[in-house]
Amino acid sequence: MSIPTTPRTAGPLAGTLVVDLSRALAGPHAGQMLGDQGARVIKVETPGSGDDSRSWGPPFVGPEEQPESTYFLSCNRNKESIALDLKSEDGKEVLTGLVRRADVLIENFRTGVLERLGFSTAALMELNPRLVVLSITGFGHDGPEAARAGYDQIAQGEGGLMSLTGSGPGDMQRVGVPIADLLAGIHGAYGVLAALLERERTGRGKIVRTSLIAGMVGVHAFQGTRATVAGMTPEPGGNHHATLAPYGLFSCRDGAVQISVGNEKMWTRFCEAFGLDPAAPGFEDNGSRFAHRDRLIEVIEGVFADYDGEELLAKLDAAGIPAGVVRTLPEVYAWDQALSQGLKITAEHTSAGSIDLPGPPLRFFDATEAGERETTVTEHLAPPRLSEHESVIRSWLED
Repeated sequence: MSIPTTPRTAGPLAGTLVVDLSRALAGPHAGQMLGDQGARVIKVETPGSGDDSRSWGPPFVGPEEQPESTYFLSCNRNKESIALDLKSEDGKEVLTGLVRRADVLIENFRTGVLERLGFSTAALMELNPRLVVLSITGFGHDGPEAARAGYDQIAQGEGGLMSLTGSGPGDMQRVGVPIADLLAGIHGAYGVLAALLERERTGRGKIVRTSLIAGMVGVHAFQGTRATVAGMTPEPGGNHHATLAPYGLFSCRDGAVQISVGNEKMWTRFCEAFGLDPAAPGFEDNGSRFAHRDRLIEVIEGVFADYDGEELLAKLDAAGIPAGVVRTLPEVYAWDQALSQGLKITAEHTSAGSIDLPGPPLRFFDATEAGERETTVTEHLAPPRLSEHESVIRSWLED
């Protein structure tokens, strides 16, 4: 049965149906990513209260009798909502109908919950052998700690990211966004797309599993190999790079700028621009500069003290040194470059009216003889009110 026409008919995933049983952030973020690219995403919520994040505030927006959590708004655009009691016969019947029609099902229940509701992975695949199931947990679906509940800050700590983040050794800090949740969602969406591609060859669906901990370990990058290969225990390095120097945030006369000197040619150009000796004792190469980083920072900030930020950025640019400022979020969403990339969108919300939201991070183009033609989805649905689309969804299932 074809998916009924909705306001969103474009995008690489147009015609794909996603049933999103998840709540909070990791699963909803994965579903939002799929919805951004044209999939029809039906969000199944708890009657009465809905997704947990609907109550996560302040801040709230909209009328007092229908407040909307800005947290919920951040991860549920391009979705429809229906509220189902999955312990009831009606809820089970509706979900069964959705599963039979779906391409993808997303869930982030604790291990065993779906089975107790009668929707084990075996049951899901029996209902729909082409179904791709994305399951996101806190610590993985198996192993000695599989039963632990997954919350972002705990995962940041358990997964090692907090041990790398902070002003210096002994000052461990969480990342300023729920990065464990977000990365689990991103990895989950990536896994779903791989499984859908494989389905084109095999005709069968797949179970995709990831976790908050997996997302944390998956971004250790060079810090991970410092531990596994070099036998080191990396520590927080503040606003300066763990292996390169100079690379970080430096004070100037009216604030601070960031610079990234990534090779010796850049170091030479940097020194020439500011009257420094690139071969000064202790600064001859990156290893030496890193070993004497405190003195290096002192020298550079002494030079930068003669410049205001804007003047300094112009001088760095002329020398070919990558540099930038630290923007507040309101500054980011007012920035011409961010706007040019579609990183802020406007959508019409049922109760809150016109709202600005962070935009999708991907753009798509067709290559033609006349040049590239952008095909990025630009029309987006605002996050739904609880059960806003129940009558539409039920009517469709009855067809």
